[in-house]
Amino acid sequence: MSSMENTNPPSSTRRRLSRDERLRQLLNVAWRIISEEGTEALTLGHLAEQAGVTKPVVYDHFNTRPGLLAMLYREFDTRQTALMDKALQDSAATLTGRARVIASSYVECVLLQGREIPGVSAALAGSPELEKIKREYETAFIGKCRTALAPFAGTGTIAAAGLWAMLGAAEALSYAAATGDITAGQAEEELYQTILSMVGRNAV
Repeated sequence: MSSMENTNPPSSTRRRLSRDERLRQLLNVAWRIISEEGTEALTLGHLAEQAGVTKPVVYDHFNTRPGLLAMLYREFDTRQTALMDKALQDSAATLTGRARVIASSYVECVLLQGREIPGVSAALAGSPELEKIKREYETAFIGKCRTALAPFAGTGTIAAAGLWAMLGAAEALSYAAATGDITAGQAEEELYQTILSMVGRNAV
């Protein structure tokens, strides 16, 4: 037998993923399941099967299905926050500049994630614990918008009711764009005009 034979390690010795790498793999598979099969199909058992791991591995990372859903929403929110923070930092310090950034970054982030987010958001609303997590992120988003837009309101502040109405419009328009009911450009423009109108109502 040649000394050059059997020098490659068997497939069973492939490098084991680190905990962080495994988490990333599981989250990627979870997003794919939601995209292809819907949120209802996302169970920890199905995730394990699709990821090619045992159930204990999945339970070790998420404990429960609500824990998995919360982590998916948290990942989406982190991406959305980073996108908007960078856009605000680079935007012109004007009402039109800030309004355009908020509108475009919100819609863009939802479209980057695709149709999965509406399902995750709906699943969160079905649990008081998860609804609380979602509301915390929404409140933080509204606070960021208030800070960005208040300098352009004559009163120096933006009414909470208007900000919550803006968020509702942002969600509805973005999801309509994600499902193809309207274009991304239409969603952004309508949200942009909604923001301008909201600030205008606080002019005096």
